This record gives sequence, structure tokens and C-alpha cells, in this order.
Amino acid sequence: MRTTLLALIGCLISMPMAVGAEDDAGSFCERDPVRAQFDFWLGDWNVYDPNDNLAGVNRVTRTEAGCLIREQWTGSAGGTGFSMNFWDAHLAAWRQIWVSSGVQIDYSGGLNDAGTMVLEGRITYLESGDSFDFRGTWTPRDTGEVIQHFQQADPQTGGWSDWFVGRYVPASRDANAEADALRTR
Repeated sequence: MRTTLLALIGCLISMPMAVGAEDDAGSFCERDPVRAQFDFWLGDWNVYDPNDNLAGVNRVTRTEAGCLIREQWTGSAGGTGFSMNFWDAHLAAWRQIWVSSGVQIDYSGGLNDAGTMVLEGRITYLESGDSFDFRGTWTPRDTGEVIQHFQQADPQTGGWSDWFVGRYVPASRDANAEADALRTR
């Protein structure tokens, strides 16, 4: 009995060291190339609308040992939002769940042949309960910028309308004082 107890204690003591040794090599998610497909979006960004006005700032980071990409948006008009982005093993696709005070978006997809992340699903407006087909694309540019394009379906026409188009500029390359002020809110 005493030998069994000592062996059990020895196993429990050595477990954190074994986990730590595994962490030194990186977690499964950090080593999985599929989970690196959206890494081009990681960073601190100043986001500009098509007229080159500052639309807001966005911080996109990895968490949960590389298994989750977290987005924290602050708009120039004061709105905020949060998304969780992850490789959904059940869907075998990327999935984003966005939540703000007025909108929820749930969509999934993946990289197309051109290297653009394309997600499709539904947007729901919380106050009215209206829900529509929705899609978003994130296109990395050679300049280090990312173009984000959201479109909402119009059920009456069957067409798509632009919901948001933004040009993501790395904050480290953009000396916009207005953007820096948004980050400190």
C-alpha cells in the first residue's frame, strides 16, 4: 500500500514537468499548420474605411495555447465588439463568432486558392431579431495590410450589399494619434 501511494505521489509530482516539457515544444494548436492559416490577421491594427477615414482599432491575438484567435474591436464612433476565431474540428472549417451590443455573427469557412479567408453564415440584429445571410473575407496584402470585406444578403433582391469594407494597417507602421487615443479607452 505504501509503495503504491509513493508511486502515485511520484506520478503526480512528475506530471507538471511532463506537461511543461510538452509546452516547450509548443502546444498541438501552435504546431498545427491549419491553425496558422489566419495568423496574417494577428496584431494591433488601425482600420480605415474606403474614404481613408479611421473606422477604429482592432487587437487580434492568440490565446488558449494557440487554439483561439481573439479579436477586440473599438470603433471611432464608440462601438465595441469581440470575436472568437478557431479551427472547428467538428466542421473541419474556420469559425468566427462575433458579439457586439447590437449584432451577433456566426459563420465558418476557410482559405480559398488565392489565400483569402472566406467565412459564410448568418448575422442577427439583436433588437429586431432579424437574421440574414452574411459573409466576410480577409485578404492579406504584400504591404502587410489586410483588406476586410463584409457583405449582407438582401432577401428581396437576392443580391449582396457591402456591410463594411476596411483596410487594416499595422499600428506599428501608422502614426495616427487618433487611433492611439482609441486604444487607451
